[in-house]
Parts: sequence; C-alpha cells; structure tokens
Amino acid sequence: LMERRTHVKINRKEVMLAKLKKSCSCTPQKLKNFVMDFFPVLRWLPKYRCKEYIWGDVMSGLVIGIILVPQAIAYSLLAGLKPIYSLYTSFFANIIYFLMGTSRHVSVGIFSLISLMVGQVVDRELLLAGFDLNDDATPALGDGSLQNDSLSNTTAFNLTIAGINAECGKECYAIGIATALTFVAGVYQVLMGIFRLGFVSMYLSESVLDGFATGASLTILTAQVKYLIGIKIPRSQGHGMLVITWINIFRNISQANLCDVITSAICIVVLVTAKELGDRYKHKLKFPLPTELVVIVVATLVSHYGKLNEVYASSVSGAIPTGFIPPKVPEFNLMLRVAVDALPLAIVSFVFTVSLSEMFAKKYAYTIRANQEMFAVGFCNIIPSFFHSFATSAALAKTLVKTSTGCQTQVSGVISAMVVLLVLLFLAPLFYSLQKCVLACIIIVSLRGALRKFRDVPARYHMNKMDTLVWVVTMSASALVSTEIGLLVGIVFSMLCIIVRTQRPRTALLGQIQDTSFYEDDLEYENLSTVPKVKIFRFEAPLYYANRNYFLKSLYRLTNLDPNLEAARRKKYEKREKQHLKKGIHRTANGLGIGETTLSLVPKQIDFQALVVDCSSISFLDTTGVNTLKEILKDYKSLNISVLLACCNPSVIDSLKRGGYFGRDFGCMQEMLFYSIHNAVLFAKDQK
Repeated sequence: LMERRTHVKINRKEVMLAKLKKSCSCTPQKLKNFVMDFFPVLRWLPKYRCKEYIWGDVMSGLVIGIILVPQAIAYSLLAGLKPIYSLYTSFFANIIYFLMGTSRHVSVGIFSLISLMVGQVVDRELLLAGFDLNDDATPALGDGSLQNDSLSNTTAFNLTIAGINAECGKECYAIGIATALTFVAGVYQVLMGIFRLGFVSMYLSESVLDGFATGASLTILTAQVKYLIGIKIPRSQGHGMLVITWINIFRNISQANLCDVITSAICIVVLVTAKELGDRYKHKLKFPLPTELVVIVVATLVSHYGKLNEVYASSVSGAIPTGFIPPKVPEFNLMLRVAVDALPLAIVSFVFTVSLSEMFAKKYAYTIRANQEMFAVGFCNIIPSFFHSFATSAALAKTLVKTSTGCQTQVSGVISAMVVLLVLLFLAPLFYSLQKCVLACIIIVSLRGALRKFRDVPARYHMNKMDTLVWVVTMSASALVSTEIGLLVGIVFSMLCIIVRTQRPRTALLGQIQDTSFYEDDLEYENLSTVPKVKIFRFEAPLYYANRNYFLKSLYRLTNLDPNLEAARRKKYEKREKQHLKKGIHRTANGLGIGETTLSLVPKQIDFQALVVDCSSISFLDTTGVNTLKEILKDYKSLNISVLLACCNPSVIDSLKRGGYFGRDFGCMQEMLFYSIHNAVLFAKDQK
C-alpha cells in the first residue's frame, strides 16, 4: 500500500513578498552581479585565453567580415533601403552582441528573412505616403540626407504624415520607417525579457519555423527575379504578392535586359558551383571560399570598365557614401504606425537567435541564458536604430561558417565589425558600378538551404504526417498571403492540430502478454490473451471537455456495450414482462411471449463483469473529465459491472478526490484505484 506524502502548504503571499524584498534591495555586491550579468563580456573577457583562442577568433572574424560586406549590400534590396544602412546594421549588431550576448558562436547581424519583413513594412508605408517604389534614383533630402548624395531625379514631398520634417525624400522616409520599426521591435524584446515571456517561443514549433522560412524564401526569390533579368515592374504589396509579381514578370519578360540575364546566369553558375564544391570538400578546407566577395569584385570591375550601365542600361547600386550619419532619434509618430508590424518581427528575431544559441551551446557544452539573449537581441535593435540601422537576428549560415573557421568567443564578432568599418570608412564608394543583378544572385544562392526543405518533404511525411501538414500550411500561407499572416496561420494551425490530436486520440482494448503481468493493444500485437470477464480500456490523451464524447463513444464501441441503451432496454423488457404477467400470457421456456416480444427488447448477454480503465496516458482531468468518469461508474454499476482505474498519476488522483469520485471519506478508494493494470485485473477476478 502506497501512501501519499503530506505537503506543507506554502504561504504564497509571504514568498512573493520575500522575493520582492530581495529583488528591491540594493547592495554593492548585488549591483556588481547585476552589471556583470547584464554585460557578460565582463565575466569572460578577463579570462580570455589569448594564445589558445586568438587565432581562431581572428580567422573566423575576418572570414565573416568578408562574407558580411557583400551580403549586407545585397540584403539592402530586400529591405528597400540603401546599402549604407545595411553596413551600419552589420557593424553595430556585432559590437553590441559582443558586449551583451551569452553565446560564444552565433553570428548576429543582417538576416534575409528579417530584411524581407522590414522591406514589406517600408514599401507599404512608402506607398501610403505617395512615393514611387520604382524610383530607384531618389536620394534623401533634409535632415536625413547623406553627404555624398547626388540631387538628380529628386522627388521631394511636403510631408505632414507622422510628423516627419517638411522636406523629406523617399530614402529619408524609408529609413525613418525602418528605424522606428526596429526601435519598437527592440522595445518589445526587452519588455519580453523583463517580464520573462521567453516561453512565447515554445509556440513556434520546428515545422512552423521551417515552413515560415521556406515560404519567406519563395517570396524573397520572387522579389529578386526582376533584378536577375533586368525588367522594371511595380513592386507588389499586400496579400498575394508572390502571384501578382510572377504575373507581372511574365507580362514584361520581353523587356528583359540581355546584359543582366547573361551576368546573372554566369554569377549563379559560379556561386552554386563554388558552394557545392565547398560543401563537398569542407573537411579539407581550413576556411570557406569567399566566393561572394570575389564575384562582387570581378563584377564591379567588369561593370565599371565595360560601362554596362551607360551602354546596356544595366541597373547598378549607385553611390555608397563613406562615414557615419549623425545619430537621430526614431520618430515617435512613425512608431505608432508600425507598432503592430514590430510584434512578429520581434518574435521571429528572438526565436531564431535563441534557438541557434541553444543549439550551438549544446553542441559545444556550455550554457546560455535565454532571458539575457532576449535583452541582447533587443538592444541590438534599440541602440542601432538611433544610428540609421534596421532589425537584426542570428543567422544560421554565418554561424556555421564561424564555427567551421575556429571561432572560440565573440571576439570574432569585433573583428568582423572592424572589417565592415573598413568598408564604411574607405571602400564603400568602390561598389558604385556593382550591378543589382549580381546582388540578386547572391541573395538567391543564399536561399539554397531553405529551398532544399522541399527535398525533405517525403522524409518529413514518413516521420510525421501532421507535422508535414503544418509545414505545408505555414509555407503556403507565408508565400501566397504574406509573411506575417503566414506566421500567424502556422501558429494557430499547429495549435489546432494539437487540439485535434487530443480530441480524437488513440483508444484500445488491451490483452495480456502471455505469462507476464503486462498488457498491450490487442490490435497492434499478436498472441495476446484476453482476460475472461474483464475489459481493459486505454485512452491515450487527457480527458477534458473537448474529447468527452469521443471517450464515451470509443469506450462503448470497443466494449460493444452502451450502458445507457442497455439500461433502457432492460427497463422496457421489465415493463413488457409486467404487462404479460397481468394478462397471463403463456411464456416460453425462455420467458418470451410467442410472437409478441421483439428481439430488440431482449436483455443483452454481457460478457464481462469488470471494466479496467488504463489511465497511464491521461495526464490531467478537468471538471468534465471527472464527471465523465463518475458517469460511467454509475452507469456500469447499474448493470452490475465494476469500474476500476489503474495507473493514475497523482494529479489525476487529486482531481478525482476533489470531484467526489471515491465518496466523501474515500473509504472505497482501495477497491476502485490500483497502481497497475495487473493488480486491477487480479482484483476483478477475485470478485464474485
């Protein structure tokens, strides 16, 4: 006989007051710990093993810096901003994460998916403000202008929207939207860290994230096709952007720029070939090939000396100024316009960063603090937003490169930031003649990993059909509707799948494994022996209001007995019998009146006298679940069938006690509740 422990009741009010008092107290040691926790670099940098770590950190930092420059310039197309702002983003994100991050390996910076989400908001707000999205040569004016901008083809607007300065060009307004969006997303992330809302990431399953990334990759791919072939089509906005863009592409395919098409074909062949060779021989290479940088340098030289922009009208990046723009506070009124858009951006940015941090921490045997990661990525958005930067996140591809090139700590992030700073201060103008189709090729080739998920669909389907359905729905919604709606649809649909699974779970009658005290599903296993006069029913889900009816239907179907119908049949039979006795009708040997009593009124021959409910898979009961068990207990008792519960966990037992299942004094509890199925079966056999 097992007895439950008596737990001491905790005064929650006193505990909360003690915690509050402790958290509000301020001592020098506590202040020091707070600062050290908030800036983890103060803990690990003094212990930095220079001789052991420096070479790997420098090499990985240089390689990531070399990769960052072309990617930053390319991803500016996704964000709908000038390349200089992408370089700012890459620089500040690396510095801030070096100070505040707890992961040694993740590479935080510009990320294609985040850039796409920023670009969609920027494009929408530009359209609402009356700007032409296809005016590629529109420089900024007023307070947000760059020193080296050309004033040709200027489109100036006297804006009163959202309190922007009176004269503000397209670029000025675009970066104003991007910084406001980034600031609000960072505030959300910091608030989530303060209130410890990291659990939100649990609702983004692997299938949802993979489907979201794949659907967004299709959107990114579609948005780059016009640069690949050099056609000018309106940038589609809103729902169904992918379909509308492809329709416009095929309508304008005859206007394709032959120079851009040839350049794109050559670049894609070179990039894909280099990537495939790099993947095949990565164990022999000490660091990955800087293919993107080589392609950009060669393409820029060819474009410059071949005058591809002047002769063939090939679209180029244009002037990229050097130096830093004076910092500026993001516009508060613009924050109100993008507050809703910032929420999915904040969640996606945080989830990708924390999941990558945890993955590499587990791989290299150290721990991270998820809450601190939330603060780190939050301030990687808040602080850079004052310096004309946009949202950032950890990126898997660059993180894999960092680890493969010997990264040991986030010192490598500082090295990468120095490489970007070198470009910002001196080398940026050299990319003036770089064709946009080359940047589009770099973006498309970088999507290989996400697009390869299509090859995994058969294996995913073989592993779990429901997860595959979640992936397909999330991917389709993200691609065909919009990325934000796709993420929301994926979360809601995955939750509905869980509800459906618990609404219609597996049910089974169990048979005994011969010569053992164990029982299993008699439909799944052969050579199981049935227990005479006993039915053993298993329900593989919590029992609550949503699956109550399914529980009862499955129980009645598998036991081939509905106690309510049987009780009604017996009552009718007894009533008919009384009528026959009053009339004195002659009875047969079976007690039936000849030709009068129908077969449907004959009491059913019941082949069992005890029902054992295997509760091992029932994790909890709500009020409806307790009442359901009380109902079957009463219904079967009216047929002289005892109901025995086996393998209940403590929370289920407590729910049954509170619900009055065992009576007021729990006197019958030992005859109704058993700690194993076999004990319940033995008890049932001993019953008369």
